[in-house]
Amino acid sequence: MCHNDVVKILILGGTIFIGRHIVEAFLAAGHEVSVFTRGQSPDPLQPEVERLYGNRDHGPTGLHALLGREWDACIDVSGYNAQQVRCSTQALGSRVNRYLFVSSVAVYSDCDPVPITEDHLRKEPAAEEVTELDNVTYGKVKVTCENIVQEACKDRAILLRPQGVTGPFDPSQRYPWWIWRAALGGEMLAPGEGDDYLQVADVRDLAHFTVTALEQNLTGAFNIAGPRITWAEFMGVLGVENPIWVSAVILQKAKLNFMQLPLYRPAGHAQRRHMHLCSQHAMQAGYTMRTPVETVRDTREWALGQQYPEAITREQEAELIAQMRQG
Repeated sequence: MCHNDVVKILILGGTIFIGRHIVEAFLAAGHEVSVFTRGQSPDPLQPEVERLYGNRDHGPTGLHALLGREWDACIDVSGYNAQQVRCSTQALGSRVNRYLFVSSVAVYSDCDPVPITEDHLRKEPAAEEVTELDNVTYGKVKVTCENIVQEACKDRAILLRPQGVTGPFDPSQRYPWWIWRAALGGEMLAPGEGDDYLQVADVRDLAHFTVTALEQNLTGAFNIAGPRITWAEFMGVLGVENPIWVSAVILQKAKLNFMQLPLYRPAGHAQRRHMHLCSQHAMQAGYTMRTPVETVRDTREWALGQQYPEAITREQEAELIAQMRQG
């Protein structure tokens, strides 16, 4: 595939967030796009996108819509467990020239060293029958999925390992919540002392690199990360006028979970190293990243029109600030 060729793309999952942005990126580059979905989510895609319906959870019969078809590449953004990925790689096999699997930084072990490169030790793979995903199994299942893709597609396989992905239409509410909270104004709890790190990938940068990867016939694994900034810098980008820094010790004693202070990874946190991901390999292949200012600005434009539950209630926030002031 060359940059000027029209590429026929099959996207497994394409109506929600990452898949949606990938569809838009390929259309903008002049390529032909088919999406394969269960048809259970709202469909915001352009009319020129071909819709195919099925369900990998039903095995080969669930992929009936793909029979007799060929594409230049398949992009898998909805392979959540090994059984799904095994099913699609077997069904598509030699009928795609490239199989790009969107994996996760979660495949990497929590051991040193940092920054994490593509050579970093991965977690032990989960058994293929594991389908329940949680903080323990998620990364291991992704390792198993990667192994299946590489085994089936060999040098036709591309693995993208993004950091936490955010941007317009982000359904996770992790990054958008901070934008939403900052917009409320007033005293705002800021976690730690400002010197912990935050690193996320803009979904549009990830989407554009999928186009680059297929146009350039890349192969192998690529980390996808955004700029690494301190929480003090993040508060500045958010425009927080009165941040109140609450120490990690107080936060830990309050036993807040990862959803109540989303994306905060203090010293000692098992996933702290995942906030130090190196994407130099992808950058050498054409990956570019937006600035935190651009990501916040464009995500804010969308996020402030959404309804967000409080990750941490205003009462909890005020109590923790009071504890900090009392010493």
